[in-house]
Amino acid sequence: MRTVGFSTTPNLVLRLPMWRSRLMLFMLFFVFMLLLIRAFWIQGPGNAFYEAKGVRGTQRELELPASRGKILDRNGQVIATSLEAKSVIAYNDTVPDDLAADKVQKLAKLLQLSEAELRRKLKEDRKQIFLKRQVDPVVAQQIKELEIPGIGLNNEYRRFYPEGEAMAHVVGFTSVEDRGQEGMELSREKELAGHPGARRVVVDRLGRVVEDVAILQLPQNGKDLQLSIDSKIQFLAYNAVKNAVEQHHASAGGAVVLDTQTGEILALANYPSYNPNDRKKLTGEQLRNRVLTDTFEPGSTIKPLTVAIALEKGVITPNTNMAIGAKYLVGPKPITDTHPYDNLTVSQIIQKSSNIGTAKIAMNNLTAEEMWNFYTSVGLGQAPKIGFPGSVAGTVHPYKKWMPTDQARIAFGYGISASLFQVARAYTIFARDGELVPLTIERSPDFKPGTHVISAKTAIQMRSMMESVTEPGGTAIKAQAEGYRVGGKTGTAHKLVGKGYGNKYRAYFAGLAPISAPRIVVAVMIDEPTGGSHYGGDVAAPVFSTIVSETLRTLNVLPDSNMKQMTLQDKNPTEIQIAAVKTNAAVLKR
Repeated sequence: MRTVGFSTTPNLVLRLPMWRSRLMLFMLFFVFMLLLIRAFWIQGPGNAFYEAKGVRGTQRELELPASRGKILDRNGQVIATSLEAKSVIAYNDTVPDDLAADKVQKLAKLLQLSEAELRRKLKEDRKQIFLKRQVDPVVAQQIKELEIPGIGLNNEYRRFYPEGEAMAHVVGFTSVEDRGQEGMELSREKELAGHPGARRVVVDRLGRVVEDVAILQLPQNGKDLQLSIDSKIQFLAYNAVKNAVEQHHASAGGAVVLDTQTGEILALANYPSYNPNDRKKLTGEQLRNRVLTDTFEPGSTIKPLTVAIALEKGVITPNTNMAIGAKYLVGPKPITDTHPYDNLTVSQIIQKSSNIGTAKIAMNNLTAEEMWNFYTSVGLGQAPKIGFPGSVAGTVHPYKKWMPTDQARIAFGYGISASLFQVARAYTIFARDGELVPLTIERSPDFKPGTHVISAKTAIQMRSMMESVTEPGGTAIKAQAEGYRVGGKTGTAHKLVGKGYGNKYRAYFAGLAPISAPRIVVAVMIDEPTGGSHYGGDVAAPVFSTIVSETLRTLNVLPDSNMKQMTLQDKNPTEIQIAAVKTNAAVLKR
């Protein structure tokens, strides 16, 4: 049979236009060129991009946490430090969508989350999410043993405060991100925090680090901070305030101890307090640093300042005799005393805490401008500059707005406001022979020159008057400290309730010791005592006594008292005799 050529058979000849053939040929060539260019790009200029994309699935950049600086007390004892901890991280692009229900349940239980909350976190549109920070090492190990893909552990630090609630208002605390939130942790955040570094690692499918690739940036650890606070004095001051609050069924209390030579703050205690290591039930009341942030009418603690102005002006002396009477009328409401007096010397006005006597000294001898200038010169109406968050300025209204009633009441501590810290600082002028001492909360043991406010003569006269307050006939015999001569001034102020005064009080005592060569100033405040007495001499003075005795012994200050000062009301004859023998022995050693 004869074969017929495909191209020679007219019926079988495919008649296509020439342009279509050429078009097909061009398209094949174009696609081939695209593939060639693409291959060239992948192997050449675009290689880095695809290589980076390839390693992103196995390499991660992790933070190298910086160790936060320690906080130390004046003796080098650690009061805040950082411990290693773990954080649980989910890499959501690696966690499988069909993760077994039992593993989700176990992981949620270890993280103390609900299953629904955990699943919500795992579905968030983020590549990396912290499921929990600062977990216990035992829990971290249990999470690791679950071997859930995409669930990793990272190293970090957790802050630890060995002194607990006694030091809480001083050191403050940090957040889970290790950033300062309160106290010195907040105010010195920049120095304490340092700067974190970074590293690149290779992880397996479970999110575990299997290889360190490179250190991208070294961490810079924070600097240590040494405070002027003495842990022992702080602890005893805190306990003294706490015991007084509980004994007198008060709402709160505070105390501050100052070193008059160096201007260092030795203790700054508040109650109620909180445990900075466990803040699950933290309340605003517990957070308040009442010594620095609460202002109040200082009451009779302001009287030594008023008398000091008149002494300095030379218009009175400690022995100046004044008619007092049952009441003193300045404005519509008469000024009265707790007990009526016919005549008192200036010294007795301080000793008996006479409102009438103090008001008369101010109204008969001082101008409003002189009083305003003096109060502001000792720091009232100005926020203390000690670098502590929340310090308040209090209020001393401009003297041009004072009415005669205002001037009389301000003279004995009403109509102005100040913090306990400001009152304590103002009292340094009596301890340092007329110098207002600059204060610091950082360790600074050198003697500090102060600002001259009154003469040494006036300061010495005031110390003598303030000592009489703690002697028989004074308002604060319970402020006596065994072995030491002390002096100070009580304060019992009505609390403002709305636009008037209610039946709530604050009890104060501010003083210095030892009187022969004052080394410390101590101020105490007990808020709303309801256990019977509400007077500063009954409620706050015993706290002062306890703090002064223990603090001076801690500082190795030699006793300076005589037998008269040893006659404490709370002591029986045997205890007084034993104390006298100890004191005499100590005095003989000098």
